[in-house]
Amino acid sequence: MSLPTTMRAVVIEGDKPVVKTGVPLPKLEDGFAMVKTKAVAGNPTDWKHIQWKIGPQGSILGCDVAGEIVQLGPNVDAKEVKIGDKITGFVHGASVRCPTNGAFAEYVAVDLATAYRLPSSTDISGKDNLPEGKVTTYEGAATLPVSLSTAGVALYHNLGLKLEWEPAQPQKNHPILFWGGATAVGQPLIQLAKKLHGYTKIIVVASKKHEAQLKAYGADEIYDYHDADVIEQITSKHKNIQQLVDCVSNPETIQQVYKCAAADLPATVLQLVTFTIENIKPEDRRDNVKIDGTLLYLAAGHAVPFGSMTLPQDKKYREDAIKFIRFINPKVANGEIHHIPVKVYKNGLDGAVQLTDDIKNNRNSGEKLVATFQ
Repeated sequence: MSLPTTMRAVVIEGDKPVVKTGVPLPKLEDGFAMVKTKAVAGNPTDWKHIQWKIGPQGSILGCDVAGEIVQLGPNVDAKEVKIGDKITGFVHGASVRCPTNGAFAEYVAVDLATAYRLPSSTDISGKDNLPEGKVTTYEGAATLPVSLSTAGVALYHNLGLKLEWEPAQPQKNHPILFWGGATAVGQPLIQLAKKLHGYTKIIVVASKKHEAQLKAYGADEIYDYHDADVIEQITSKHKNIQQLVDCVSNPETIQQVYKCAAADLPATVLQLVTFTIENIKPEDRRDNVKIDGTLLYLAAGHAVPFGSMTLPQDKKYREDAIKFIRFINPKVANGEIHHIPVKVYKNGLDGAVQLTDDIKNNRNSGEKLVATFQ
C-alpha cells in the first residue's frame, strides 16, 4: 500500500502539546518498521519533555504505541516480520536526535528489536475502561512498552536478577521495596519480581485502596504512603532492604525511599529520572547506600541528548533490553504477565493531548491512560 506523505501528530508548540496537520511521516532507520497507530499510552515523561524544555519545539510527543505494520525499513528480515503484523513498541518522543518521530501520531517508526509481537486477533475493544488482565486488545498492548520494559531492565540490567521463570529458591537473600507500587511501572515490577522469584519478600508502598490488586500480583506487604510514620513502620520491621526502587521518582519520594535502605548492608536505590546522591539531603547520606538510575531511552543504542546532559551510548543496556523483551513477550502472549488497568480516551490525538494533561495534574491513579484511533 502507498502511504500518505503527511499526517496528523501532537507536537510541542510553546509550552503545550498541540494537534497539527501536514506533518511529514518519520523516516525509517535500519531495523525499523512504519506502524499505523491504533492506540497510544501516556507517560509522565511526555509532559516533562514540554515543561522541562527537553523536547525541541515542533517535535512529536509520545512514547508508547500499538498498531499494525504498513512498511518495512532497511535491513528488516522479511522472514521475521511482515506487513500486516501487529506490534507494540516504544519510541523516544520529542527527542533531540529524532524530533520527527513520536508515538502521538498517525504513523510511527518503531525499532523492531525492542518491539513486542501481538497476536493477529488483537483489536480495539471499544470499551471506556479495561480491568487488569491478559493482553488481547490494542488498549492493553499500548500500556506495555515503556512500563514493562523499564521494569524488566531495572530488575535484569540494573539490579542483577537472572531471567529465570519461577525458580524454586529466591534469587537474592533479602527483600526488595517498591515505592509507588500502583504506578504504571510499579505494577509490572511486582509481577516480574514475583515470577522471577527475585527476593525473599516484596514490600510495596502504595495507597491502601490498591492493596487487593497489588497482592494479587505478588506483593507480600503493603504500606500506605499517606501514613505519616510510613518510613518508621518499614524500618522497624525490615533492616535488610538492600534493593529499593523509587517508582515515583520525585524530589520528595527519593528522600523517603533512601531512608528505608538497610542500615549497615550495601544497598542500592534505583530511580527513574536523573537523581544522584546530590539530591539526597546531606544529613541523610550514608556510605552504604548508593543511587542508581535507569532510563529506557538508552535501549535505542545511541547517545541520548537529554536536557542539560547527554546520556552516553550504552550497548549493554540495549542488549539487555532486547534480551528481556524477547524473554517476556511469550509470557505476555500466554497471559502470565498482565497489562494494568486502563482508562480509554476514544478521540485519538485529541485524547493524547488530554491524557498528557491529566497525567501532569495527577488525575489518574493505578491505571494507564490510553487513546485509541478508529
